[in-house]
Amino acid sequence: MRYAIVTETYPPEVNGVALTVQGLELGLRALGHQVDVVRPRQAGDGHDDDALLVRGAALPRYPGLKFGLPAPRRLARLWQAAPPDAVYIATEGPLGWSALRTARRLGIPIATGLHTRFDEYLPQYGAAWLQSTALRWMRRFHNQADATLVPTRELLGFLAEQGFARARLLARAVDNRQFEPQRRDAHLRREWGLQADGCAALYVGRIASEKNLPLAVRAFRQLQQVRPEARFVWVGDGPMRERLAQENPDFIFCGVQRGDALARHFASGDLFLFPSRSETFGNVTLEAMASGVATVAFDYGAAREYLRDGVNGAAVADDEAFVAAAVRLAGDDALRRQLGEAARAAMQQLRPEQVVADFEALLCELAYSRRSHVDAA
Repeated sequence: MRYAIVTETYPPEVNGVALTVQGLELGLRALGHQVDVVRPRQAGDGHDDDALLVRGAALPRYPGLKFGLPAPRRLARLWQAAPPDAVYIATEGPLGWSALRTARRLGIPIATGLHTRFDEYLPQYGAAWLQSTALRWMRRFHNQADATLVPTRELLGFLAEQGFARARLLARAVDNRQFEPQRRDAHLRREWGLQADGCAALYVGRIASEKNLPLAVRAFRQLQQVRPEARFVWVGDGPMRERLAQENPDFIFCGVQRGDALARHFASGDLFLFPSRSETFGNVTLEAMASGVATVAFDYGAAREYLRDGVNGAAVADDEAFVAAAVRLAGDDALRRQLGEAARAAMQQLRPEQVVADFEALLCELAYSRRSHVDAA
């Protein structure tokens, strides 16, 4: 089968959407399918026979990220010359909209992915009054597809209530061979200024206002009262990094980490603090759990699916509970280790290859359904 994937973010950009999309692409290729990727051109891109690289523009307030500009004519030429059996559109930006319209005009089956709750981001940027408009815009986009893929049952139910017509569940998984406790690095911990029995609180992700980072800072300052030697390690980058560093000179900023280096940073932490309330999923939650690191997160997204409060982590409902859980786990080494071990065991049940198989089955279903309609006509 031949499939096309349209995305406005792609590695080496580091974010959940880019890495999830690449994982699906590589998984389809491993199963023997041909995959054409449509994405914005990035610095250092050369010729790629399996990619259509389009023009992009910088994303405001997100240095290093782009959105793709519309490319309806190029898409039409590509898909008329080599029609894909189905198209997966991962992002709702200008490139995604042009791909949606072109595929519909050509009669190509379409699956979309809802990876980002843009309506939840807006209050953090002073535009809460646009939330209902953003939700209508998202609904209009996704309801033109044959299926909209979402990562959690919670989101599936929400979209059904909001009039999204064809939402389907596509679960997520984590690579347990990459993220594992054995990657804990004593040398790295010494660089952070920790003794063997020290406590490293860890945040991994975009350092941006929509991630609710002041709560993580408050939680850490509280846990320092029971663990004065604790260090707060930040992995990632974003528009808030400079201000956080200026206001908190004792924080350790490691920048963006990839691959094995990222896995070492995860495994070398003791307590993962994830204060975001705006995630559609939150891949980093699974990566921390697979690394055997006790995790504190709000009870939604990935945490709602996989984190069991008091069993393999702390899934909380409000800010005060978040701070209290961080303090309790920082002060109880045995409990923290117990939850981390249980989290690792829970992640062992997840298999990325099953996610790819489910994705393949859905695309095949869309392709054969369209063929049946054409044959009947």
